[in-house]
Amino acid sequence: MHCELVVPALFAAHEIPRLPALERLLARGRAAHAAPLSLEAWLAEEFGLDEGMPPAGAITLQSAGSRDDLRTASWVRADPVHLRLGGDRFTLIPGVACGISPAEAEAFVAALNRDFEGRHVFVMVRPDQWCMRMGSDAALQTAPPLELAAQEVDMSPPGGADSAQRHALLNEIQMALHRHSANTERELRGAPPINSVWLWGAGRLPQSARGHWHSLTTDDAFAAGFAQLAGIRQRPLPASATDWLERAPLEGRHLVVLDSLRSVLALGGAEQHADRLATLEARWFAPLLEALRSDRVGMVSVHACDSGRSYETVRTDLRRFWRRTRPLVAYA
Repeated sequence: MHCELVVPALFAAHEIPRLPALERLLARGRAAHAAPLSLEAWLAEEFGLDEGMPPAGAITLQSAGSRDDLRTASWVRADPVHLRLGGDRFTLIPGVACGISPAEAEAFVAALNRDFEGRHVFVMVRPDQWCMRMGSDAALQTAPPLELAAQEVDMSPPGGADSAQRHALLNEIQMALHRHSANTERELRGAPPINSVWLWGAGRLPQSARGHWHSLTTDDAFAAGFAQLAGIRQRPLPASATDWLERAPLEGRHLVVLDSLRSVLALGGAEQHADRLATLEARWFAPLLEALRSDRVGMVSVHACDSGRSYETVRTDLRRFWRRTRPLVAYA
């Protein structure tokens, strides 16, 4: 059995603890290099979509169940965010870093659907992952919010025939969120208000996708949508590789999406990034290294997609003792 891990932001922080299991997998395995890609772009490429930003709104919605308008309309991701004003620029804080509860997300989306009834439809797939039905097809080349976390962003309308209309729509969404009582409650307890959405990944649902794997394990709705589109079994992410191995088949090629590191960097959390890495080491890298040693797993691959690096390790590679382990900072 071949277990593949895709781990965005694996090499993103400079203060990284020693991680013996991961370091051994990287040192003893075979390295490959490719163009750096966001998780979203990497998944699109691996599932055979054309280059460019995938239609993330429609693919995400695919994971939420069937809708009559899923294939007949254009959808966009309209992810909740907090925009922190500084001078004439805004710093973007993704919703995943804002601790939005399911009840809050449902209340926000219900209010937007009341305000935009007859014009747009909003769907909450996850508390931090929303979709919006577009009135017409539109090309949006903006990056996903997690790729812009803690960065200054320009909220002026992009070029194009519909830019002014899109800017007016965004202003109306921001006003609806600003006056919502859930934001008042968030501010009272010191949580950042959800004062905007970030539009990206517009387009129609592809007719099909093709994947290399027999299963895909993830808690990300966009990745889960790809699995459903390609007819691949999709599983929710368990607490650890030990739990995953208990249910995994003995054969086949399987992808696990470990996308917990990007969110902690959204607020510049280098210490939280190191803590999250240590958790991944204990719950995923160490059990998989042991499974490789015991021949429960035939190959372990680690894809650090945003650095363009991949590592494949089989059991016999572990005998290459002359390839000494290095701290993770050496790979940055």
